[in-house]
Amino acid sequence: MKLWEKGGRNGGRPQSVCAFTAGEDHVLDRRLVKYDCLASMAHARALRKSGLLSGRDLNRLVTELRHIIALDAAGKFRIKPDEEDCHTAIENFLERRLGDAGKRIHAGRSRNDQVAAALRLYYRDELASVIRLASSLRSDIGGFSRRHGRVPMPGYTHTRKAMPSSVGVWAGSSLDSLCDSLRMLALAAELFDQNPLGSAAGYGSPLRLDQKRVARELGFASAQENPLYVQNGRGKLEGFMLHALSQVMLDLNKMATDIILFTTAEFGYFTLPDELCTGSSIMPQKKNPDVLELVRAKYHVVSSLECRVMGISGNLISGYNRDLQLTKGAVMEAFDTVKACLSMMSQVVKGLGVDGARCRSAMTEELFAAGKAIELARKGVPFRDAYRELGRKYA
Repeated sequence: MKLWEKGGRNGGRPQSVCAFTAGEDHVLDRRLVKYDCLASMAHARALRKSGLLSGRDLNRLVTELRHIIALDAAGKFRIKPDEEDCHTAIENFLERRLGDAGKRIHAGRSRNDQVAAALRLYYRDELASVIRLASSLRSDIGGFSRRHGRVPMPGYTHTRKAMPSSVGVWAGSSLDSLCDSLRMLALAAELFDQNPLGSAAGYGSPLRLDQKRVARELGFASAQENPLYVQNGRGKLEGFMLHALSQVMLDLNKMATDIILFTTAEFGYFTLPDELCTGSSIMPQKKNPDVLELVRAKYHVVSSLECRVMGISGNLISGYNRDLQLTKGAVMEAFDTVKACLSMMSQVVKGLGVDGARCRSAMTEELFAAGKAIELARKGVPFRDAYRELGRKYA
């Protein structure tokens, strides 16, 4: 039975309606089983403290919820399509195993705050994974810079040679950009670090549970005070998180674009190992930077997911609306994409070589024109006169 069914009143609902409203939740929610169980354990302990559960029932519920986590880890916990989501599947499992004890666990909560709690716990772990991978890439870029940073190379504006630069300046720019993105990810994690349980459907519950205690048990920094904002914040907070993820992808996009250019035969500043390249089915000589092209493109994928979530979230009246169901898959796809791209870029940076001779040979005379203008200015020549003189020389 679905969590919202009242018994005997919904039998005439067409299966097509149930399938349409459930969507892909029975597949997507495989990622949330553990998190719903953890939140349910904390909720059950709060019910025990309020007197709605006996100590025996609490122990049985916690034992079965841990059992579900173990089954899920082994790939043996199934969410049936007609159960809609993991929350229904878990409660149905508890009812089958424990009878009335399984029926008592939903007191004082709605599926709305139950979903919000599982998602926030999931987001917390996923953000931690992204931050760990981004920090690892930052270390890899630092290592690349230490190995090759002193090699001179041209700096470009308008895709034309501009001024002298170095491999270290190029790498350092990527490093600084990634550091800013990590700050944004940390802020996203902070925004989600609030316990939503107790907000129920968005207007609180007549059963007053100890939200702060539940927050501590689940590792949240605080309990969210306004129950309506738990629902109104859905989509908004996910949108910010996706924006932070898209900024990480923008960093990778920029790096991938530069590396693709600088590893061409025409430039030859950097080199890619053969194992990171693919070939052509007709041209035997080709070594293609496909992994970098895909990383470059996937920035736009993640950016589009951000737009999708923000578009779905707009124009909704306060409170929960079923539209928000469609934001979950977008966030999950974004996490998968960002983690895969960060891992791939770490491999690229570790294998990336620098052709010092090609870099030095590209340091042609016109790169030093601005410096020569400054030297003339130091000797008393008005800068604009020096600028024009050198401009005529290199034009």
